[in-house]
Amino acid sequence: MKIASWNVNSINARLPRILEWFDAANPDVCVLQEIKCLDEKFPVAEFEDRGYHCEVHGQKTYNGVALLSKFPVEDVIRGLPGNEDDDQSRYIEAMVFPDNAEPFRVGGLYLPNGNPAPGPKYDYKLGWMGHLKARAEALLETEEAFILTGDYNVIPQAEDVHNPAAWAEDALFLPTTRAAFREIENLGLTDALRHLYPHDVFYTFWDYQRGAWQKDHGIRIDHVMLSPQAADRLTRGGVDRTTRDPGFGSQDAKPSDHVPVWVELD
Repeated sequence: MKIASWNVNSINARLPRILEWFDAANPDVCVLQEIKCLDEKFPVAEFEDRGYHCEVHGQKTYNGVALLSKFPVEDVIRGLPGNEDDDQSRYIEAMVFPDNAEPFRVGGLYLPNGNPAPGPKYDYKLGWMGHLKARAEALLETEEAFILTGDYNVIPQAEDVHNPAAWAEDALFLPTTRAAFREIENLGLTDALRHLYPHDVFYTFWDYQRGAWQKDHGIRIDHVMLSPQAADRLTRGGVDRTTRDPGFGSQDAKPSDHVPVWVELD
């Protein structure tokens, strides 16, 4: 069972590349962030042709998330529970029912950036993380297998950034941000890729500016967090760096500044 996450930075602007990755990677379930379109503008037909059920929580121009599954889904939730006043489309969740296997829950999230910090945007980020922690606590009480994955906009540790000093004052790397992320993890969740590769250096985002990709000046901010029941089934995982390369696939659109992350569960 392959579960993936990708901040695509506009689904329609990069659709040829995105579909080429789907055809090659063939995830069973994938959550997308920053689709940057209303629900009715999401390219449902292209994904249905590939066998996916599509659940979308869109927003014009900004944000927006989607959940795509080759298996039936139920109990779809749009918006982070407990944060109903939030007018930004940043969270989607559903129960996935694989063939001949136990169902599991997937939450796809696009956590706020928070810059500039301090300020109201940073307050919004920390508040959102508080609601995410509460949701994780509620899900843990069910003792179900679940995955909370997406663009967390959090650099958890120094090993996850090419130059820690350059990011010291950024909302993604502030001590309070990392502490809030650690509070969520310490509930009993597993950072899947760091668990699989505890000493490796790998990134999921490279800025478009200053030759970041060419110099490999990246950061790791896209995470797959697993409940204990899901972590017990973890077998493999990775980061598909090739999608960030300008030479990948279709040349009709430049790549997203993020790359897909994925795990496989038994």
